[in-house]
Amino acid sequence: MTKRELAMRIAKEMDLTQFVVKDIIQKTLDYIIEALERGDTVELRNFGVFKVRTRKARLGRNPNRPEQEVRIPAKRIPDFKPGRIMKARVERPV
Repeated sequence: MTKRELAMRIAKEMDLTQFVVKDIIQKTLDYIIEALERGDTVELRNFGVFKVRTRKARLGRNPNRPEQEVRIPAKRIPDFKPGRIMKARVERPV
């Protein structure tokens, strides 16, 4: 499902214009990104939790020259943990 498809579905159900719904969705996503950028956790009950995780620095190998070690620096990455209800509905047997 794309952002446009989501906006169309919500607009139809809520009797709003797609333009307004798309702006609301985009603003919501922007605020989630801003919170993660600050290092905050974003918790949406029954949906899941977004947070920032730090991946440790490590040594890797250059795939073109395996004898050469490459230092891979630590970095922050977004992480998502699904909520209980979402997990239960997605894990349902087909």
